[in-house]
Amino acid sequence: MTTEETFDVVVVGSGAAGLSAALTASIHGLSVVVIEKAATLGGSTAISGGAVWVPDNPHISTIGRTESRADVLAYLGAMLGNRLKPDMVGAFLDRGPEMVAFLEKHTELRLIPRAVSPDYHPGLPGAAQGGRTLDPAPFDGRRLGAAFKRLRMPLKEFLVFGGMMVNRKDIDTLLGATKTIPNFWGTAKLLLRYGLDRLKHPRGTRLLMGNALAARLVKSALDRGIELRENHAACSLIRSDERVTGVVVEGPAGETRLHARRGVVFATGGFPGSDSMRAAHLPHAATHFSMAPAENTGDGIRLGVEAGGRLSEENIGNAFWTPVSLLKNPDGTTTRFPHLILDRAKPGLIAVDQSGQRFVNEANSYHDFVEAMHRRHESTPAIPAFLVADSAFVRKYGLGLVRPGSGSHQRFIDAGYLLTGNSINELANRMGVPAEALSAAVAGMNASAESGEDPAFGKGSTAYNRYLGDAAHKPNPCLGPIRTAPFHAVKVYPGDIGTAAGLETDPQARVLGPNGPIPGLYAVGNDMNSIMAGSYPSAGITLGPALTFGYIAGISLAGTQTTE
Repeated sequence: MTTEETFDVVVVGSGAAGLSAALTASIHGLSVVVIEKAATLGGSTAISGGAVWVPDNPHISTIGRTESRADVLAYLGAMLGNRLKPDMVGAFLDRGPEMVAFLEKHTELRLIPRAVSPDYHPGLPGAAQGGRTLDPAPFDGRRLGAAFKRLRMPLKEFLVFGGMMVNRKDIDTLLGATKTIPNFWGTAKLLLRYGLDRLKHPRGTRLLMGNALAARLVKSALDRGIELRENHAACSLIRSDERVTGVVVEGPAGETRLHARRGVVFATGGFPGSDSMRAAHLPHAATHFSMAPAENTGDGIRLGVEAGGRLSEENIGNAFWTPVSLLKNPDGTTTRFPHLILDRAKPGLIAVDQSGQRFVNEANSYHDFVEAMHRRHESTPAIPAFLVADSAFVRKYGLGLVRPGSGSHQRFIDAGYLLTGNSINELANRMGVPAEALSAAVAGMNASAESGEDPAFGKGSTAYNRYLGDAAHKPNPCLGPIRTAPFHAVKVYPGDIGTAAGLETDPQARVLGPNGPIPGLYAVGNDMNSIMAGSYPSAGITLGPALTFGYIAGISLAGTQTTE
């Protein structure tokens, strides 16, 4: 049986982009329904780091910084080159600060500026040391009531004690619990809150990062009476002549034709979950592992192309890369871990290819690291590559899924995740790389640790490198020796945290067809081709545009330019 319903706006996808569009349209008086393919709400946003990049945002002055549009454009121009689209970037820079002010006024969204957060290429013209990136304020999941269970869980690999979210400051507090009185009391407070949560909830309710951002948007949508429907997949578009007038969806009760008086917004998260689209658009697809939700199979892009839209083919790269390590579990499943910021930049780690040689500045961004893997693999096998460290490093900083501390690593060794040797030669044999080359790479890093300079690759030479290093380690926060047996290595493969290639749109987020915008059809988030054209300038360059173009779509659907 097919049912029929009519709304002003149908939004497909419940991540930051979709909910920004839904909320903006609703605040302007439109009726909205949000459908979500997965069983939970929040999409990629809920499992993300939650950073939001919005230059000249309303909070930048509160941390004593100012912004220059000329600097932002200079930086993006240096990153994107001739792929920079002035109209799209201009819309983002114009509307981004508006979006923050509007959503903070009318919804639960609260963002906190980072005083120190260097852009990923701080040596380029116009790069900033902080202020452009914001983080969602922590959120009390208990405020969602029964809807708390409807929110997508964060990645379990980033939870401690089976369900407690922590940020970088919390990690330092927990690891230093026995070293200072403030850390002791901070740890006690965290554990008490978590213990009380677990009496009533399956996980901690102190939400951070992307989970907090998703929760704030979901709470706002529920408060406004916006219908949120999980387990509903978009199957086809409803069209009248050239106009998109709705979506046919498949849900638990069967097929529903959702008619849209104003338009349909695609925010389905791109195509990282589609085997066929990855094979067509990503390099080394057979050894590429995504961290994005499996439900993100390119539904919005596929339906948009069927309606006459086009997938961009002009990007530097078609995904936002990260190195990923794989742990095979006893039950046959595989756990994926993205090596984003916790280990690679710390002192006492090197990355080597299958010849045993270093090939990259390990402290560069996750995106740059995988780009280097791709380049290196053209001449020397580097997929997979290896992260190499000693036992002192692993105890202090951890390595991938191996947490810091003095606990046993045997289960990781038995699973083949953590390769171990009592000497560098023995480790090289475990890795299958030439022992002489690996010994030379380790010796080179040990010399750099003494001098404080890495002449080969410049690890620790940029503000971004040092930001992620260990500030207490001298003379260089990113350079340390590899000397304490046993020695360890973890294999890493190319992966992504989402795709960058999407539907081409105009500055109002309308999907472009052969003759201009397709009436009634919008694409935002990773369904819209990234305005960064597959480059990765800074933390938050996915969620900043996602929220902004969701907001732009909402005011376009409402037929207003009002931002109050």
